[in-house]
Amino acid sequence: QLRLVESGGGLVLAGDSLTLSCVASGTTFSMSTMAWFRQAPGKDREFVAAIRWTGDSINYADSVKGRFTISRDNAKNTVNLQMNSLKTEDTASYYCAAIRYGNVWSAISQYNDWGQGTQVTVSS
Repeated sequence: QLRLVESGGGLVLAGDSLTLSCVASGTTFSMSTMAWFRQAPGKDREFVAAIRWTGDSINYADSVKGRFTISRDNAKNTVNLQMNSLKTEDTASYYCAAIRYGNVWSAISQYNDWGQGTQVTVSS
């Protein structure tokens, strides 16, 4: 099991960029598919992006495709989410998730380990 800690959230203006990081504690990071989800107030948690444990497969939600980039650094047990051209509708709490040997699934139920989240607020 991984312990996941997100950071990098904040208040930005529409059109700005922000990079979120998730640091994992544990020995199975390199064997884990990592994902980002987000949850806006009053809405369900939704998939944002995932990167396979092998690094050779990435999946993005249509709403962020072309604007967000997920990457991982196994040497640092870190997965990042580079967010460009932010929109007010990107405002949400962003959560890091992991599943050992998983694929780049978009379903919440596929992931075992979750962080506590980091808040991103995009103002117009």
